[in-house]
Amino acid sequence: MKNSYWVVAVVLLGVSCCFIQVVDSSPGDSDSLYKTCVEQCKNTGCVGENCFQHFRFSSDGVSADGKWYMQEPLYLRWKQWDCQSDCRYHCMLDREQERENLGKAPVKYHGKWPFKRVFGIQEPVSVAFSAFNLAMQFHGWLSFFLLLCYKLPLRPETRKPYYEFSGLWHIYGLLAMNSWFWSAVFHSRDVDLTEKIDYSAAVALLGFSLILAFLRTFNVRHEASRVMISAPLLAFITTHILYLNFYQLDYGWNMKVCVVMGVTQLLLWAVWAGVTRHPSRWKLWVVVVGGGLAMLLEIYDFPPYMGFVDAHALWHLTTIPLTYLWWSFIKDDAEFRTSELVKKVK
Repeated sequence: MKNSYWVVAVVLLGVSCCFIQVVDSSPGDSDSLYKTCVEQCKNTGCVGENCFQHFRFSSDGVSADGKWYMQEPLYLRWKQWDCQSDCRYHCMLDREQERENLGKAPVKYHGKWPFKRVFGIQEPVSVAFSAFNLAMQFHGWLSFFLLLCYKLPLRPETRKPYYEFSGLWHIYGLLAMNSWFWSAVFHSRDVDLTEKIDYSAAVALLGFSLILAFLRTFNVRHEASRVMISAPLLAFITTHILYLNFYQLDYGWNMKVCVVMGVTQLLLWAVWAGVTRHPSRWKLWVVVVGGGLAMLLEIYDFPPYMGFVDAHALWHLTTIPLTYLWWSFIKDDAEFRTSELVKKVK
């Protein structure tokens, strides 16, 4: 067990290398039959025998009916897609049915597998699992808040928790809930705005998690030292988010940045779990190893089963129990540190 955390480190580094080498391709939208179908759909508003009444274009290809969906009740408007998206979707389904009849495997279209919508939701299973993760993060943060404020002793002079990292974990909880909320929104409707917000929220969460990993594993308690560690990382995270939103949404570069930040913090926690005598270090081991293995689902991508469940959706599923165990460790850490500090005071 003494050197086991080095084994985990090697595994995580190997995972990160595989991640960085992954290159997404979209052979589906390069297919000439698919392209022809989309163009015909834009001109006629039909895919095969299926025609859509709201597809009305002017001669220059611009939608002539404008806000046609505003005629419908408010509770129905959210599920409406624009004409180009609907053309792509129905042509994709039509083309995939042809490929299936020929015994060919599904392919990606515009960087995504061919998912089937449910009530206008683009990836219903990923949305459901994102919502479960959001609920789990809220449950973990709320139980952590109640533990600090109502169950553990407070400093008599300030009535604040003894636990030095309480404020940082509160910020982490809010960022985590924000990230999973926008993940659900993005998987419901993949457009430029929701994509950028989802990526930004994920980067912000990963970046702050990395800062937290440095501060907790090195037990940095002085404000000046925390600022010295956090400032350059915050500057990089902010710059990266601005780069994605206002210069170029570079998927490859963003993948590398996220993987480096994710693997670095897993390595920090793995090494710390190997050298510390924390009573709940086994929970940390499970989260680190489980998180590293879950990342493999992002590497060995596969088409969605029955048009609904793909590797990314399963990755969302694996994070649900890991999130519960992670917050359990955080609460144990608060209890452990509080008891140590109370003993010193006495």
